[in-house]
Formats: sequence, structure tokens, C-alpha cells
Amino acid sequence: MQRVIDRVGLIQIDSVNVLTRSQYLPFFSRLGPYDTALLDRARDRSPRRLMEYWAHEASLVPPATWPLLDFRMRRALEDSWDGMQRVAAEHPDLVDAVRAEVEAHGPLTSRQVESRLEHDAPRSKDEWGWNWSLVKNALEHLFWGGEISSAGRTAQFERRYDSLTRVLPKPMRHLIDPGARPAEEEAFIELMRIAARAHGIGTEQCLRDYFRLSPAQARPALQTLIDKGELQPVTVDGWRRTAYLHVDARRPRAVHAEALLSPFDSLIWQRDRTAALWDFHYRLEIYVPKEQRVHGYYVLPFLYGDALVARADLKADRPAGILRVQSIHWEDGAPREAEPALQRQLAALAEWLGLAAVADGAG
Repeated sequence: MQRVIDRVGLIQIDSVNVLTRSQYLPFFSRLGPYDTALLDRARDRSPRRLMEYWAHEASLVPPATWPLLDFRMRRALEDSWDGMQRVAAEHPDLVDAVRAEVEAHGPLTSRQVESRLEHDAPRSKDEWGWNWSLVKNALEHLFWGGEISSAGRTAQFERRYDSLTRVLPKPMRHLIDPGARPAEEEAFIELMRIAARAHGIGTEQCLRDYFRLSPAQARPALQTLIDKGELQPVTVDGWRRTAYLHVDARRPRAVHAEALLSPFDSLIWQRDRTAALWDFHYRLEIYVPKEQRVHGYYVLPFLYGDALVARADLKADRPAGILRVQSIHWEDGAPREAEPALQRQLAALAEWLGLAAVADGAG
């Protein structure tokens, strides 16, 4: 598991649970069936090997990556969602009370924080004007701003907010002080370095999208990595943009892989890259009205050999103990041998999820 963490650098998380929580799937794709408790332990127990922050989207990152995102924390009042900005501006006393509650009694969910505040800081709700939504916004403001962290998630996917003192590994606790964190220019270089190592080869757009960097943030860092000899500008047949090859990227003569990929797998985040590498045009249709979906609700691309050859719309029917295959769409030219390989992967996925069988259709 640690090798996967070291290679990809971050794992996106998402609340959709039609199959399983998205953070578990990238490890299954790369390792096969594994004990998900190992990932939970890496995230939830000290000394943590993973912690949560806004990296690509909501993501799990190694603790060493967290201070590199200080530039995002510093812009919490400008870049965060409106509700977070309003609670910081209009209810600073509530924000202070929420911070104190988490630091004293965390880890706590947002509902637990509200319950404790009613006991520990009783006052008229008219005076504060607060409700559950305001408490949640205050917590999210503090989380975005890097003033508190997360000690994991509940089974219902609620963040368990906690103090930085308890979440950061002991050797890193000096980084609670923003002044001790890397300067922005240094952080951008390291974030682009992580992205380049994860990609092996990619365009500027591929690399900067990994941590959602702007061109102004990414380009000087990219040039630094070129000047240091860590990246080499190259051309790739069929790619319109210059690509950058990492000095440690392996160049195997042949690749054979068989893996179902999460819709939130970093391998397919950057849709232009996915199309350029595999001529595979992937669209996440979770938010598309059902009647307008082309391939399905929760569609996992299937990697066979060195190509994306199919899309499987899957659902874990836990009451029935069945992995339901809502549909499978094959790409033109998919090899015949890919079909039994996909069936093997579906059977392995079902067993890993604790489901007794694989069945076609919605049931």
C-alpha cells in the first residue's frame, strides 16, 4: 500500500457509495483484493501516513504534502465557498467557539460540535444566529484554512474534525505555525514534482491539474524542474502540446494490466490526457439526468493490456449480496481476450466487497 501512496501522491475521496467509497478503489486497481482496514488505519491512527485536505478535490495526502498546500489555506477567505466566507465574516465569535471546541474535545463530527456548544457555551441562538449549517460552515472554514484537520471519517462519511496537534505526526507539529511552512515557490516546485513522478510523462496541463494549480503557479515550477534535469521536454505522436518526461520514468517494451478503475482514479482525472493516450472519451454521468446518460451512473473504465477497452456500470446490491453489472460498453477494436479478463476482475471485485455473486441487470 505504501508503494501506491508514494507513487500516486494523493487519493481522491468522494461521498458516492453505490459501489464502495472511492478512496478504496485505486488500491484495489493496483494491488487486487486487500484489507481496507489498512487504509483506514493509515488515515485514522497516529502516526498517520495519510491525512485529508483539498489537494485535487477532497483528497488523502501524505502528511508531508499538507504544508505544501498552505497557499490554498491562506486564501480560505477568498477561494472557499460562500457559506464559509459568510460565517467567518458575520460570526467570528462562533468560529472561535467552534475552534476551541474541536481543539479541546476532538475528534468530533459537526453534529457533535453543535451538541457540545449548546452545553459548553450556552447562549441565545438569536444572539449568534447559529444553527447546524452555520456550525458546519465554521468547521469547513477552519478546515479549509488549515486551522484544524480531520481525524478520519465516520461510516456515514462525516468528517471527524480534530486539532492539528493530534493529527500531524509529532516531528511535523512545528508546521502548525504557518510561518514554518515552505514558501509558495518552493511548494509549487514540490507539488509539480509529485505530479510529474505520478504521471511519468504529461503535458503542463496534466501536471498542474494534479493539485489544481494555475498556469502562473505551475509554469515557473515546471521550468525549475526542467533546469534541474528532472523533466525533459519531449514530443509524443498525436499530442498537440509539449510533454515532459520524468527522469525516473520507466519505459517498458510492453505493458499488460487488467484493472477496473474508479471514476475518481488519478489515472483518468485529466480527460484530455485520457483521450490523447487511449482515444477514450470519458464522462462522469453521476450528475446527468438518468434519461440522458449514455453509459450509466457509476461507470468504471476497464484497463486491459495498455488500453482502456470497456466501461462497466456497477452497483453493489448489499441486501441481496450481489454485484450488479448494469451495463458493459466495449470500445471498438477491443480484443476478444479482454472479455474473460473483465469477468475475472468483476468476480474478484465482488469477493473483495463481500458480495456472493455477480449478476447482470438492475434486479
